[in-house]
Amino acid sequence: MEFSGKTVWITGASSGIGAALARALGAQGARLILSGRNEQALASVAEGLGETLLLPFEVTDHAAMLAATAQAAEWANAHNGGIDMLVNNAGISQRALAVDTDYAVYERIIAVDLLAPIALSQAVLPHMVARGSGRFVMISSVAGKFGVPMRTAYSAAKFGLIGYADALRSEVAHLGLKVHVIAPGSVRTNVARNALTADGTARGESDPHIEAGIDPDTAVAEMLAGIAADEREIIVAVGAEKQIGEARRTPDALFDRVAGWVAAGYAVRMETPQ
Repeated sequence: MEFSGKTVWITGASSGIGAALARALGAQGARLILSGRNEQALASVAEGLGETLLLPFEVTDHAAMLAATAQAAEWANAHNGGIDMLVNNAGISQRALAVDTDYAVYERIIAVDLLAPIALSQAVLPHMVARGSGRFVMISSVAGKFGVPMRTAYSAAKFGLIGYADALRSEVAHLGLKVHVIAPGSVRTNVARNALTADGTARGESDPHIEAGIDPDTAVAEMLAGIAADEREIIVAVGAEKQIGEARRTPDALFDRVAGWVAAGYAVRMETPQ
């Protein structure tokens, strides 16, 4: 895939991996739709990136998301016929033992990390199906491949995102759409600093392994190379995190087999009364 001239929508674009993706894609000539809660931060990221549309909204605000999707689709259609790639990157992590964690923390993290990207993907999906092309990129985590201590809510949401992505991929492969799952390990961002503690407040400090993690620009270069190569599952990690991710990698042959079921009429047979 060449990113030049493509319209790419990135959520969580005001910092971290999202901002690094915007910079890298802008440098390659992509048209960008940038979303996040902080419009001023989005504007700062967008400086010098060429054709860019800023659509700030809270990802759990369903009405705002639908309005943003309509704006994004209109803008993209006016430029090159539609949204070529949606990157579901917005998310929030956790640092608390399950026994200590308020249930409201689970509700918040699952709303942001799982339900919000599903909702946005479902809103964009009909546009891509109508065009017969498009890509979904789900930023999950190594913690979405293997449960990690002090991240029960985060792991639950990220596991769920991978499950949605894998099922969606099987349904849309024969329609010309592609779905990529990215599972980063520790990347040097504010993810730990912004993580929710047991009572739902932000942690306010980083972790040593995050501070020693992969540089965001380096991580993003690996992500984009994987997308360009049509890799369906992209593990971006080093050391033990890389080993964990690779150990839980889904074989391409299994993706092909399940997609083949759908192409051969699996869904039609399931929907047809016997």
